[in-house]
Amino acid sequence: MTYSPIKLIYLALIIFFTLHSCKNPGGESKQKTEVTADIGKTQKLVYASEVTPFFDDWKLILGDGSNAGIANNFEHKDFFYTVNDGKSNWVVYKAPNAGNTHGTSNNTRTELAQAKKWYPKTANDKLTATLKVMNVSSTGDARVASTHSVVVGQIHSADGHENEPLKIFYKKFPSHNKGSVFWHYEINTAGDDNSGRWDYSTAVWGNDFSVVGNEENTYPDEPKDGIALGEEFSYQIEVKEGIMYLKFMSDGHETKSFTKNLINSEYANKAEIPEQTQKLFVPIGQDGVERISAYTGEGLFFKLGSYNQTNGKSPEVNKNWCSGAETHGGDIQKQYADGNYAEVWFKTASISVSDSAVSNQGYFTKND
Repeated sequence: MTYSPIKLIYLALIIFFTLHSCKNPGGESKQKTEVTADIGKTQKLVYASEVTPFFDDWKLILGDGSNAGIANNFEHKDFFYTVNDGKSNWVVYKAPNAGNTHGTSNNTRTELAQAKKWYPKTANDKLTATLKVMNVSSTGDARVASTHSVVVGQIHSADGHENEPLKIFYKKFPSHNKGSVFWHYEINTAGDDNSGRWDYSTAVWGNDFSVVGNEENTYPDEPKDGIALGEEFSYQIEVKEGIMYLKFMSDGHETKSFTKNLINSEYANKAEIPEQTQKLFVPIGQDGVERISAYTGEGLFFKLGSYNQTNGKSPEVNKNWCSGAETHGGDIQKQYADGNYAEVWFKTASISVSDSAVSNQGYFTKND
């Protein structure tokens, strides 16, 4: 059979387009497979214990009041998970304004509690962390000192009144771009009645706890040297031979260091109650004095995470600790939707535990 030149050209074109159309689907499919593989890689689950691999030393309390225990290879989509900000992996600790709480507290927390306790007089224990606060409650009475704040690190007593010789706070009012970092010492109240206990607040960057609004929805001046939401800062806590050493660092801010004696009180007499306490706590009946030996003989332990200091209780109950914030009846997702929660991201953290530390199980047995 013979073909004219025109027919040969026509057949060649048919063969070319047929082969070309067969190749396209194959190439497209391969491209989609590669994209899908890349997406799968970026979405690979990274556990918190891969970011800060020290979870054998802690038990994790969640924002619903439950104890998740040792949190290796663990996440909870509402309270505890990891994110990547394009540069680093971070561990997210998130706690609503209201929900089930742990122990006797009025406040929710997603927080690590150290599995061992140590005694300040013989201690050689250390906690370090680098973090950024991403959210504090959008509502609450601005006249209440704890409103719009979160505690990001603690030392807690496992014994006696279970008081707190250290709480590290971040606080930011809604209309401000920058917030304050400050730390508290809570007295270890003398006697059996702990109702007179009070905190003394020391500013790191910005203001201390006592700076509040004049009205429910009016705010004081914004701190000039404050820390913004999403701005990194670090802390170091070391307790050695009865002395607590604190160090705070952040790029663009002055490094601040403090010391506090945990075994000899400076508040053992009424005359030693500081002016700040006279203004904040004494008017509501919290006017106790401290044991002369402070926290001597009590087992202490570290905490780290997001301990939300804003709650829905009426300020009439306590004008320093009851915020009157929105809680949506405890509905967690509704609180998250309109900013009524505390969220803290940790990039690095480490703990050093002395050989003399012992099990802290008694604390969890009492409070879980």
